Amino acid sequence: MIITFCGHSDFCLAAKYESLLMSYLKSNYRDNKIEFYLGGYGAFDSFAYSCAKSFKTFSPNTILTLVVPYLKYNFPTKNYDYIVYPELENIPPKYAISYRNRFMVDKSDLIIAYVHRNYGGAYSMLKYAKSKGKRILNLADL
Repeated sequence: MIITFCGHSDFCLAAKYESLLMSYLKSNYRDNKIEFYLGGYGAFDSFAYSCAKSFKTFSPNTILTLVVPYLKYNFPTKNYDYIVYPELENIPPKYAISYRNRFMVDKSDLIIAYVHRNYGGAYSMLKYAKSKGKRILNLADL
């Protein structure tokens, strides 16, 4: 099972969201093989990585995969099990993140989001996930 995260880059960490997410993951996916697709940008992606890494301590079958939008990626990559590049070399750089996000949604079984406004990249990604009929848990709705 692949789980992708999607949220605003200016997300403000609140302990209640971490608690809700960890409880949800442990009760629903503890014994499953889970691969988390992570984006590596902004505050929500940091939150997502932290939660995925914590979940891995409870479920050793968990894989942390960084999905990069550019071949030349300047973020620390050593903390991930895998790095995936969805072959976007023919996409103009200004659209690479949007196409990477669609790739992540297309491959995923579940989208865990924090989207509370109707504009921006996270909103577009969530809207795309809804159009594809993906299962979605939006923490902003809880």
